[in-house]
Amino acid sequence: MMNDIHTFKTMLISIFLEAMPFLLLGIIVSSFMHVFIPERWFRQWIPKNPVLGVLVACLLGIVFPLCECGMIPIVRRLVAKGMPLFVGVVFILVGPIVNPIVFSATFTAFRSKPEMVYSRMGLAVAVGFVIGLGVYFFVKDNPIRQTRHDSMDEDHGHRHEHRHGHHKHSHSRRRSKFVEMLEHAGAEFFDMGKYVVIGSLITAAVQAFVPRSEIAGIGQGDISSHLFMMGFAFILSLCSTSDAFVASTFTSTFSMSSLLTFLVFGPMLDFKSTLMLLSVFKAKFVLYLAVGIAVTVLVGSLIIGSIVWG
Repeated sequence: MMNDIHTFKTMLISIFLEAMPFLLLGIIVSSFMHVFIPERWFRQWIPKNPVLGVLVACLLGIVFPLCECGMIPIVRRLVAKGMPLFVGVVFILVGPIVNPIVFSATFTAFRSKPEMVYSRMGLAVAVGFVIGLGVYFFVKDNPIRQTRHDSMDEDHGHRHEHRHGHHKHSHSRRRSKFVEMLEHAGAEFFDMGKYVVIGSLITAAVQAFVPRSEIAGIGQGDISSHLFMMGFAFILSLCSTSDAFVASTFTSTFSMSSLLTFLVFGPMLDFKSTLMLLSVFKAKFVLYLAVGIAVTVLVGSLIIGSIVWG
């Protein structure tokens, strides 16, 4: 029992420390965009065409190599600035997978099976494309929650503009904007950080108290192994930069296609990110998103598995 408690504490600290830098980086980028980038930029440069929008969202994932902890606060701000909702959703889903850091980590973990790297990247883009088109064509109402912090942003912006509109020195204006960015980042951190803490607690408990031998016994079923790997990825809530190393430990007990399910579903939807999504989007929209992701990842991994691994 003492060993389990020690494992729990170790896992809790490691998961929290792993997620926090990406969350902080995402919040800083989000706050910078909120203060310094005008809304008209996003309205002018983000394409409304669904196909081009998906491609731009994938490109953003390469430019901003963050996990979902960092993506969600950025996307909330981008959508508020004028980014189309379907582009933001694809950015959240695909960005944590299609970036150089995750590509390198997956290649390192599956060095003897490089086809896993390209299968992971390809399936992520395909799922993002399907979900993005679904949001574009079927979601007509705004699903974003109006938080107290968001409602204060506009009032604060008007007060800030009135207070500093007559400053003559650009240095003072830059300083006031920097202070505003820090204030916004602090509010975002407390808003999003509590969900990372809750997710880390649940994840550490599962890894410490559930025997791995019981997990491995389920890995022989054609469909059950995929469904289990979805649930396993959801509960573990691993960062996309490290989940490939966990998946590689199951290559002898689970099929490669079920490991592919784990590597694509987990970064798109896990316990921690679901709580964060619920803080940004309405519950009905998150539910539809979860069902769409689960079905698309399952079907896609089965198809790729039959083609690549027979």
